[in-house]
Amino acid sequence: MLLNELRDYIGSLLEISRFRDYCPNGVQVEGKAQLRRIASGVTASQRLLDAAAAWGADAIMVHHGYFWRNEDPAVTGIKKRRLAHLLRHDVSLLAYHLPLDAHAELGNNAQLGKRLGFVEHGRFGEQDIACYGELAQGQSLAQLSAHIAERLQRVPQVVGEGSRPIRRIAWCTGAAQGYFEAAVMLGADAFLTGEISEQNVHVAQETGVAFIAAGHHATERYGVRALGEHLASRFGVEHRFFDLDNPV
Repeated sequence: MLLNELRDYIGSLLEISRFRDYCPNGVQVEGKAQLRRIASGVTASQRLLDAAAAWGADAIMVHHGYFWRNEDPAVTGIKKRRLAHLLRHDVSLLAYHLPLDAHAELGNNAQLGKRLGFVEHGRFGEQDIACYGELAQGQSLAQLSAHIAERLQRVPQVVGEGSRPIRRIAWCTGAAQGYFEAAVMLGADAFLTGEISEQNVHVAQETGVAFIAAGHHATERYGVRALGEHLASRFGVEHRFFDLDNPV
């Protein structure tokens, strides 16, 4: 398929025009016009660029791309090397941040909830990207933590008593620890995100609402992968997801 066709289709599918984001969504670096192989990954690191090039990708699709608000615009150092690699190989880079978090079916939060068996009841937070709902069946915090570790292949950080019963759950992938108090106000028994900050510990201890940090990368692997698989099914392009582990 053509790069412009891919750009327009994803832009419409994810409704990127309705989001106020911290980076450009869509084509960030333009490569060859005709696409046969699309690689995907969480972050456009040099490791991902190298792996995609070795596979023969024509385009790379990520959740964390480049050109973030307030970053130094100078093309030097790491940024120079990454951009030079893409341009040298004539490979396009497409990035989707908040639109990929928010999509009702293919989004990071929808996909994480599906993987963990959460039943979504609604949305909250910035531009309605975070989710709240309930577990398919009640369990203790210790049981929920073990379930998350098994499904994500990563042991989460947990603040809360292991015996605490959990039924109502709120979640938002990545670095969404700022939504914790909103989750508390919604009546959640536990809040799941990728990262934890110092103040989250105090809020968890003082409210009794559990805080679960399951990893920024680990919680955001599923949206871009689902989007890539959707594109492969719809347009017949080859797709490969590269899960390059990140301990954060």
